[in-house]
Amino acid sequence: MRISGILAALFLLLFILFASSLIEQIPIAALVGVMFVVVVGTFSWASLRIIRKVPLSDAMVMVIVSGVTVATDLAIAVVVGVIVSALVFAWKTALHIRVSQGTESNNDRRVYILHGQLCFASVSAFRDLFNPASDPAEVVIDFGYSRIWDHSGMEAIVDLAQRYDQVGTRLHLLNLSENCKAMLQKAHVITIPNGSENLSHRVSVSDLGNAD
Repeated sequence: MRISGILAALFLLLFILFASSLIEQIPIAALVGVMFVVVVGTFSWASLRIIRKVPLSDAMVMVIVSGVTVATDLAIAVVVGVIVSALVFAWKTALHIRVSQGTESNNDRRVYILHGQLCFASVSAFRDLFNPASDPAEVVIDFGYSRIWDHSGMEAIVDLAQRYDQVGTRLHLLNLSENCKAMLQKAHVITIPNGSENLSHRVSVSDLGNAD
């Protein structure tokens, strides 16, 4: 087990608590040199060799975090890196949502199988996947390969149900996970059939937070 890190932390604590006067005697130039050595040893120089091979988004995060570290400090750079990575993930998620038509579809009932995650980043793409004017009187969206993650996703479902209601079509959700089902039921987006867990759930055409 390497104890260098533990010893460095203990000695730093001792210097701060009991030997601050000794640190004041060290020339500033020497402390700057130590910091340069720490920076050179901490930075992952191997990342420069692969920066052209990794995805553009990852390279962008590396450059941003390095720049913020130099301009401010490491703590702020870590926070900025997490935020940028989250935004990049949301953008990628929005590009990977699609629907396929299920085998149970017929002239009176059409089943769509949703692939991808429904969240704030993908609601616009989700809306463009459906055309209420060309669908039959009953539409079912199968969430067996998808999840609803946030309030924006719930609003997108209610908005789609309202669009279908305007043309006289009922919208149902199928194969919801337990978490999604509980979230949608709490927000009064769906109605749960009594005595069955396998049936599809009717989507309310009312606003979020209002019961049918």
